[in-house]
Amino acid sequence: MVSQLPNDLSGNLLVGTDTGDDAAVWRLDADRALVSTADFITPVVDDARTWGRVAAANSVSDVYAMGGTPLFALNLVGWNSDALGPELLGELLAGGNDIATAGGFAVVGGHTIDDPEPKYGMAVTGMVHPDRILTNAGLKPGQQLILTKPLGIGVITTAIKADVAAPEVAQAAVDSMTRLNDVASRVALSARATGATDVTGFGLLGHLGRMVAESRVDATIEVGATPLIPGAADLAAQGLIPGGTRRNLDWVGERVHAGNFDDTAVLLLADAQTSGGLVFGVDPEHAADALAELADTGHTAAIIGSTAAGDGQITLR
Repeated sequence: MVSQLPNDLSGNLLVGTDTGDDAAVWRLDADRALVSTADFITPVVDDARTWGRVAAANSVSDVYAMGGTPLFALNLVGWNSDALGPELLGELLAGGNDIATAGGFAVVGGHTIDDPEPKYGMAVTGMVHPDRILTNAGLKPGQQLILTKPLGIGVITTAIKADVAAPEVAQAAVDSMTRLNDVASRVALSARATGATDVTGFGLLGHLGRMVAESRVDATIEVGATPLIPGAADLAAQGLIPGGTRRNLDWVGERVHAGNFDDTAVLLLADAQTSGGLVFGVDPEHAADALAELADTGHTAAIIGSTAAGDGQITLR
């Protein structure tokens, strides 16, 4: 739909809609550019404050994915006041503020509407150096791909809604969703990453599929090396797969060469994530150090594959 809109834009717009990137970037001068993004989600857990933390971490992730630092945010709220009341809304916003405090950015206002189905997120503004922007189009042939969080959020949140997720599995998902991507972004920049995205609603295959297409490279994914949250594979095998995950695979399917992997394994790679990790490409000589730093900071990260010259295909191995 966005591609149908007029696109006569200023030369100061460094990243817009053309490449499907995580956020827009607008140059202020030679050393500064603004990063702007917005995101909101429906509840993924029952506790309002936890949902607030998840939604805020999900919203600010787009700034980190571009290599930026968040400055401030505006709350975006749809709320059923009659059914839910002001106390729960206060808890929700407190959760968002928890993430803002952890990320060192300010929440400076926002907008609320009446809505039968509650929604929460943020519009976030950040800063990045114009020469250090990480984009979808930045992957190069011969790089290794690093994923900074395990997959399986969509499957587990579906199980949470069905009340069949074991407490430890649900808690592992919450811990992952509320972990900020600030350290992952810093590690990517230190490792001289040239391209990055966060793995959210379109899943790993969807987001990586857009990256390899825009970068004009192919990717090989080592399925066995791709980390999953413990318990996610068992839940997926039971059929607890969100509809968005299946739509992701339908969308990217023509680019994916799945070999002999079964449907469940492939669907887990397409699983619709909320507040997932980053995936970025680095030259092989920097990959081990990046992975070690991520491990030292508590990330469940892995080298999940590599890139080669090509035209946007993904091969599972």
